[in-house]
Parts: sequence; structure tokens; C-alpha cells
Amino acid sequence: AYQLYEALLKPVSAGWHGARNLVVVPHGPLGQLPFGLMLTTKPVPGAPTAVPFAQYMQFSWLVREVAITQLPSVASLRILRNVFAGKSAQRPFIGFGDPWFSQDQARQATAQLAGAPALNQDKAVGVRASIIGRRSVERAELGLLPRLPDTAEEIRALGQTLGADPGRDIFLGPAANTRAVKTLDLAEYRVIAFATHGLTPGALEGLAQPALALSAPDVAHVEGDGLLTMEEILGLKLNADWVVLSACDTGAGAGEGAEAVSGLGRAFFYAGTRAVLVTQWSVESTSARALTTELFRRQAAEVGLTRAEALRAAQLALIDGRGAIDPTGRTLYAYAHPMFWAAFALVGDGGR
Repeated sequence: AYQLYEALLKPVSAGWHGARNLVVVPHGPLGQLPFGLMLTTKPVPGAPTAVPFAQYMQFSWLVREVAITQLPSVASLRILRNVFAGKSAQRPFIGFGDPWFSQDQARQATAQLAGAPALNQDKAVGVRASIIGRRSVERAELGLLPRLPDTAEEIRALGQTLGADPGRDIFLGPAANTRAVKTLDLAEYRVIAFATHGLTPGALEGLAQPALALSAPDVAHVEGDGLLTMEEILGLKLNADWVVLSACDTGAGAGEGAEAVSGLGRAFFYAGTRAVLVTQWSVESTSARALTTELFRRQAAEVGLTRAEALRAAQLALIDGRGAIDPTGRTLYAYAHPMFWAAFALVGDGGR
């Protein structure tokens, strides 16, 4: 991380040092690099800490100095600000999360809602990844994706933070389906969030473009394949300040040699959002929920705080915070390691 800083930013530091916001237009492999995890000074190995990952609090991450925004091109910032100079959307938030990918998951979820113990529940739901996006997976069905029940709490928390109507604006379980996304008037919402799996091309048999995984058609009683693809996203009509893609691999390129901005992020960008929050790799669910809710809490509480500055504040809160807490209040490990906070990247207009 320090060597990259020495090669890319240190030689031109006189031009940006002291700025509040740094706008980068990365190309090729640099599009998969979160610039905030560069180190501005060479790290010195320290003594082991009692709390795992706590030593990373002392590192000189670039995010400590400046808020960072990505753009697909230099000209896109002017285009964004000219196109979106009109009236903002009226409703604060709409969110989709915890989709059910199979009838078995639907039965387990229904049993849990009724207070009965779930049978054979997949334990590996803490990380939004698993089989997704691996080259070795050639024949994977939607029903093999692990359910992410904690994403329901993330969507509810975001809705509460932003003042959404839970009966109208929160779509969970079977309600988080492709028909709902494509038929609702999403242009009415300033913030749109998807908390689910992101799929790269080839992750499922026949999938040739990036997609978001939503509830299975036989669970939601809708037509389609349960996937919101890049092509379908391009057909949406939005007027959003933010689209939040709190899912794994949403920042991944659309293929070998892909340009910096992902297919999913680019699709939402052109569908009509000022900024897209994407993830560069698989994220741990509890820390992801803490980061996204803190981001919008900060932006709502601090008048004049830009989108890029709100993301930076949320990342610093994760780095310097208490980390993962067990039921007794003991810190299990810190969130200071970049695997917890650096995956999130803001693409588009980082302003207010």
C-alpha cells in the first residue's frame, strides 16, 4: 500500500495535499483498488495487540487525510452536475434486502418468523460471497446462494435513519423481487439501497452480465429468473442522490480488462443516480451494516457534509471504533483492518 502511494500520489502531492476531496479517474487494474487504503508513510511493525486487528488503527491510511471519489472519466463530473441540476426526489429512501433464493429458505424464514427453530440453516451467511464470482463455479443455481438474513436489519436501519415509511418503502424476503424493482416509481426516491449478493458474469450458468440476486420467482410468485441484470438496470428511471449496493463484488469489472467502474455501478449511474456506493470485494455483513448506517446518519446530522466526506467519516468511525462486540460487551476484534472498511467506493458526484 505504501509502495503504491509512493508511485502514484506522492510525486504529485503538492497538487492535492491539504484538499478535502480527491477525485480519481482510475483505469484498468487501478479501478479495483480502493485508494483510501494507500499508506502515506511506511508502516513500522508494532507489538501484537490484545484485540485482533487493533494495530491497524495506527496506520496512516490515505482516507485519514482526504475524502475520495471515483469517476469513469474527467468529463463525467460536469455531465453529472448539469444533468442533475433539477429538482431532487421527494421520498427519502427505499430498500431491498434479505431475498429468499429457494423454497427451503422460504420455509426456514417462515419458521423463524413464527418463532420455531430453523432446520439445516446455512451457517456461512456472515460474508456476502461464498460461491459467487468464482471461476471454478460453472453450474450454480440461484437456490444455492446463501441467504443473508442480517441484511434485513441493514435495510431497516437505513430506513429508520433516513425517515422512510417502513410499510411502503422496505422490501424484504419475497417482496425483494425483480418485479417490484421494475414496476415501482423509483424516481420518487433520493436513496435506493440493495443489500444482497452481487454476481459477476459466469457466476451462474448462462449469466453473461453483472447482476443483483433477488428473491426466486417461485418464492416471490413473479416471472423472470430472480436476477436484476445490468441491462434491466439501464432501463430503470431514477432521480437518486445515492444508490447503495451493499453486496459483494458490485465493484468488480464486467470482464477481463474491464474499465474502472463496474457494470452494475455504471448501469445505475446512467439510469439516473448522482452517486453509487459499490463494494470492491466480499464484505462482512455486520461491519457493512455499521458503515452504511453511519454514513447516512452523519450526512443527515451534519448540514453541508458531502457524500464523499460522509463516506470518509463512516470509514474512520469503523477504523477507530470498538469493532465486533460479543453479547457481554467484549470486543472480539477491531474493524480497523481494510478488509472491513476499504471495500466501499463512491462512484459519481461526491458533492452534496
